[in-house]
Amino acid sequence: MQARETQTMYLSEQLLNPDESRLRLCSQFGVQHVLVDNRAPGELSRQVRWETPDLVSYRHWIESFDLKLDMLTLGVGSVLMDFLNDLPAARRQRDLLADNIRRASDAGIECLRYQVQMAGTPRMSHRPGRGGVRYPSYRHSDGMSDDPRETQPVSAKAAWSAIEFLVESLVGAADEAGVRLACLPQNPSFPAGGLHGVEHVTGSVEGMRKFLELSPSRHHGLDFCQGAVSGMFTEPAKALIPVIEEFASTGRIFVVRFNNIRGGYLDFQEVFPDEGDVDMFQALKAYQRGGYAGPVCAQPSPVSELDPDHQRFDAFALGYTRGLLQAAGVWTAARPRA
Repeated sequence: MQARETQTMYLSEQLLNPDESRLRLCSQFGVQHVLVDNRAPGELSRQVRWETPDLVSYRHWIESFDLKLDMLTLGVGSVLMDFLNDLPAARRQRDLLADNIRRASDAGIECLRYQVQMAGTPRMSHRPGRGGVRYPSYRHSDGMSDDPRETQPVSAKAAWSAIEFLVESLVGAADEAGVRLACLPQNPSFPAGGLHGVEHVTGSVEGMRKFLELSPSRHHGLDFCQGAVSGMFTEPAKALIPVIEEFASTGRIFVVRFNNIRGGYLDFQEVFPDEGDVDMFQALKAYQRGGYAGPVCAQPSPVSELDPDHQRFDAFALGYTRGLLQAAGVWTAARPRA
């Protein structure tokens, strides 16, 4: 008898501009769902109007590899800073984004992820890890951050005003189109008082709570990066598990990025999932207790010249995550063979 597919946690993978061979490999790994960022490099800092036929064609191409496209990335460009400096430009961008949400819905895409970023991401260094790998790392005391001359100071009040403008604009379109919007919290968290005068208000658990409170819509939620949330605490091993359960219980996590760090607030390394400070099995059980249902995206960060395309590390993380899902009693079996 064929088992019925239930709404639960399932294995997923994030891909950046994948080609045919990467999608085939993904399918061979046993992954059935993918999150894709298909923006061209030149589009990362600006907005592009989507065309529904192009989105339909792209979704069908993904599906031709026996994969389900769970999520695309919606780049919000400079809309937040424009809200503070050039309101007409911000309104034009808002309208374009709302139109893209509607077009995504018309193309059968059910979820979009975005990020509210008030300033450039602080630069990361690398620290040595097992076998000579390099761990992306951040240590605030080293002063590894963007040039302050390139950054406009932003108060917490101004940041929330800009984010409220964006959320109000996008959620209305998402409700109308039936598309979920998943916001990625700030990573890394900024210190008290901000970085170069920029307050990043979603870089704390309190900020994430307030962000969800901006709208009661069930289409307004989170791209829950476990590593980023871990970095909000000095001792993530102790603090993270109840936070996972809290946010999972809201029904507003739309994707989990299942990654691990060593260290904590303002000083951490992004390591392999089996060697970080957080007990990954207990984390998975916390999502389960909170009632989370959706993609669990295995996402290792270490880099090595022995794995320049990151495919071996991806395979390791996927297998590790699949094993934990099965140990937790979550249904992850493959589709029936033809």
